[in-house]
Amino acid sequence: MSINRSSDVIIIGAGVIGCSIAYFLSKAGVQVTVLEREEIAAESSSAAAGLLAPLGVITGPRAGAELYLASWSITGEVMAEIEAASGVSIEYQQTGALHLVTNADEQAQVGSYAQAWQARGVDITWLTRDDLREYEPVLNPTINSALYFPHATSIRPRLVTMAYAGAARRLGARIYEHCEATGFERSDGRITAVRTAQGESIACQRVVIATGAWSERIGNSLGLSIPVVPARGQILALRQPETPLRHTIFGLNVYLVPKLDNTIYVGATVEQVGFDKSNTAGAVAWLLSSAIQLVPELERAAIASIWSGLRPLSRDAYPILGRAPGFENVILATGHGQGGFELSAITGRTITELITSGQTPALIQPFHLERFMEKAQS
Repeated sequence: MSINRSSDVIIIGAGVIGCSIAYFLSKAGVQVTVLEREEIAAESSSAAAGLLAPLGVITGPRAGAELYLASWSITGEVMAEIEAASGVSIEYQQTGALHLVTNADEQAQVGSYAQAWQARGVDITWLTRDDLREYEPVLNPTINSALYFPHATSIRPRLVTMAYAGAARRLGARIYEHCEATGFERSDGRITAVRTAQGESIACQRVVIATGAWSERIGNSLGLSIPVVPARGQILALRQPETPLRHTIFGLNVYLVPKLDNTIYVGATVEQVGFDKSNTAGAVAWLLSSAIQLVPELERAAIASIWSGLRPLSRDAYPILGRAPGFENVILATGHGQGGFELSAITGRTITELITSGQTPALIQPFHLERFMEKAQS
C-alpha cells in the first residue's frame, strides 16, 4: 500500500463520524487522509439499527437538544447528497414513528416528548386506540394511545458510512483501511505527523480523533483523558409477519424498525461490559419478549440474525467535540453513544467549520472535553 506522506488533515477512524468529517472537509477543499485500523464501518457503524428519530434526546439539556435538532434539520439533505455523490444506495425510507404508551411511566415520558416537540413547532400527533388500529393493525390491541412522529426515517448504517466515504473519495479524500495509527510526532504543542503500523510517517497540519469506543486508548497516547467507554448494544432482526409492520415503534424500552429487506430490527441493550461483543441469552430473551408484547404476531416470526456493537459512550452521554486541551491542532469528535448516525451530519459540518475558520461554532461549544474536568473540580 502506497501512502501519501503529507496531508492537511488526518482523521483517525473511518466510522460514520470520521467519514462524515472527511466528506465535509473534502467539500470545503481541504486535503484529507483517513486512517482506519480495520475496514470502513468495521465496528458500531455497521452494528447500529439505523434509526433517525431523536424522539427522546430533546428532553435533555438544552445544548444537547439543540445539537440533535440542528442535525435533524439537515440530515435528509445530506443523505440525498452522499447517496448521489457516491452511487451507494443507503436504503433511506421514511417510516414514521409511533411512541407507544403501554403504562403510566411511558405516559409521563411520552407526554414530555410531546411538549418538547410542540414547543418547537414540530409535526406530531396524538393517536387514540382506534387511530392506532388504522396506522398499525399488528399492534397489541391493549395499547390505547401513542405519539406519532411522521418524519422518522430508517437507513442502513453500513451503507451510509460507505456513502460518506465514497463521496469523500470522489472529492479527493484518501482513506486507508488496515492502516492503524500507532503514534505521533510532536513539536511545541502540535502534532506534526502521525505514525502508522506500516512504518510510515504522515505529516499533517491537524489531527481529528474519531475513534469511537477506542478513544480512551488513543487519548492515553497523547496524555489526554477522554472519558469514553464501550457500551454494548445487542440487536436482532426478525422476518416480517404476514401483515407487515409499517412504522418504527418505540415502547417497553425497545424499538422496532422495519427495513427494506423484509426484516424488523429489534433493539437494543445498553451494557457496560468492556469490549465484549458477545450475545447473551438473557438480552435476546428480553428483546424478543418485549417485541412480542408490542406486536403479538412476532411470536411466529423467524429470527434472521443476532449481533451486537460497541457504542462510544461518554461520561454524560453527550458527544465530545472540539479542540483537545494542550494541543493547538488536535480535534476530538467522539462519544456520540447511540446518536452517531443522528449526529453525523451536524458533526461533519461543525468540525469542518472549526478547521476551516479556526473558530469553534457556538452549537458545539458546550461539548468540549474540559467540561468533565470542570465537573470534577466543582
